[in-house]
Amino acid sequence: MDLCDYGQMRALLEEAGFRFSKAKGQNFLTAAWVPERIADAAGLGPGHGVVEIGPGVGCLTAQLARRAERVLAYEVDETLRPVLARTLAGLDNIEVLFADVMRRDLAADAAGLLPGLRWSVCANLPYSITTPVLTKLYQARCFESILVMVQKEVARRMCAGAGEADYGAFSLLTQWFAQPEMLFDVGPECFVPRPKVHSAVVRLTMRRTPPEDVDEAAFFRVVRAAFNQRRKTLVNALDGVCGKERARQALAACGLEEHTRGESLSLAAFAALTRAIY
Repeated sequence: MDLCDYGQMRALLEEAGFRFSKAKGQNFLTAAWVPERIADAAGLGPGHGVVEIGPGVGCLTAQLARRAERVLAYEVDETLRPVLARTLAGLDNIEVLFADVMRRDLAADAAGLLPGLRWSVCANLPYSITTPVLTKLYQARCFESILVMVQKEVARRMCAGAGEADYGAFSLLTQWFAQPEMLFDVGPECFVPRPKVHSAVVRLTMRRTPPEDVDEAAFFRVVRAAFNQRRKTLVNALDGVCGKERARQALAACGLEEHTRGESLSLAAFAALTRAIY
């Protein structure tokens, strides 16, 4: 059974009463090279336990199961239960949890269902929940690596550096927790339904320790304020954090001009500014 052949999958989906949901961000892969290349790029093997989010009909799930020791997949759509039972039959190293990943304790689930293994994530993330899911994965602090396919615009934001058009708070959030690398693009013709945007695959090598010696909560207070209204200078943007006068003093201590805006500061510069403020 070719799990990327929608002609073959359609009957199973219709029998289960499945309907594509825009709210759930459901776009299934129809190009076999995509899940194969994603699974290869994840670098899986014996001793690896991999978490997938939104398996759909299981085309990526099956590829992961052939490479990793165990797979834990989260699926929120109960109508896919009989479909996955058919498409993943015979692959006994897969556990599918029909649950909302945003409501789960990921570290506890991995400890219980992927015991004794090195944990990573490999997923074609639903567009509608990409940012909150990635944030949750970062903050779980239990994965060695995360490899995801996301909307290309989001991928650019994840990888952008200071001064680039796509650089912002989410860039800094990602780069605080990981070293991101954009691997390859995936066009809309590789999905059903066909999305209106292009996708890209990003590999995140998770950091063992924070990249800077600074209080994390304080760092992100400064970052959020800096990008809350991008047109504001940092003196005005940080008024609600520490007051304008303290902001001026902190900028001066870091050798920065008063008219400096957040998009020009690197992660290290934001860390230095945070230390100067607090």
